Amino acid sequence: MFDILSITVPIFIMIAIGYAAVHWRVFAPEAMRILGNYVVVLALPALLFKAISERPISEVVNWSYMAAYLCGSLLVLTAGYFYARRIQKAETTAAAFSAMGMVCSNTGFIGYPILLLTLPSIAGVGLALNMMVENIVLIPLLLAIAEAGHGGPSPVGKMLARTFRGLARNPIIIGLMAGLAASFSGLNIPAPLMKPIDMLAASSAAVSLLVIGGTLASVSVRGLSGEIAPTVAGKLVFHPLAVFAATAALPLAGLAPLSAEMQAAAVILAAVPMMGIYPILAQRFGRERSSVVAMLMATVLSFFTLSAVLWVVNAHIL
Repeated sequence: MFDILSITVPIFIMIAIGYAAVHWRVFAPEAMRILGNYVVVLALPALLFKAISERPISEVVNWSYMAAYLCGSLLVLTAGYFYARRIQKAETTAAAFSAMGMVCSNTGFIGYPILLLTLPSIAGVGLALNMMVENIVLIPLLLAIAEAGHGGPSPVGKMLARTFRGLARNPIIIGLMAGLAASFSGLNIPAPLMKPIDMLAASSAAVSLLVIGGTLASVSVRGLSGEIAPTVAGKLVFHPLAVFAATAALPLAGLAPLSAEMQAAAVILAAVPMMGIYPILAQRFGRERSSVVAMLMATVLSFFTLSAVLWVVNAHIL
């Protein structure tokens, strides 16, 4: 347990430092937006490029991993969506964002720093694979569902086109694709050009955790309703369970089994709280308050659930 706490405690200390810095006005809340933009526009793309370009393409494009993570996520997405619609009687848009909170992990800001401490040799690859599944499949799908409920069926095609145009300009996707191109071509980046990329990549973990803490400092939990409980439970409990089941079922589907480390990475990344842009995406549909509160509660509770997941992973997978 001490070994597990030595992984989780530093992560949440960094989050607490970011929280304290904003709460005590060392930084203005607006500064977190600037730091967040730095991570998304510069640090994470550099990290993804470095992680992918330095490995052979066969190691980076792991179809078994992506299939297992996607299938586990789609299982929870479907169950969460229909639970919100049938049991909670939520409208289509609300159900879509409840499902989004269950399956879209904070891979870059929390997941990667944890992998860096637990599985450093594959942390970058796990980050890249998850980014592809989340940004290319899960987020566009859920935004299309939300748009269908928000404005009727006609805007869905336009919404998908707008989403994919946005992905083409997304620095994270650009970093992914550039890294894949370098890996596929076998291009050897000269050291003077690679050094700045290394420096940007190294800053990603610490700055991203500070941003999470600083963002949570401005969140109010007043008026918290029971509607977010299924979203939080789905993200912290059912998503990692479903991804684990999907990784274990790979041979039954005729796919190559994952190594113990890659299976552990998939489960850990599924167990982290929802992505930092979750409330931003929800804002356009008037769902920002419930999304922010769900993210806050999931982040706080994940200290305990992530510790449990890491203990199980360490005992039974690694």
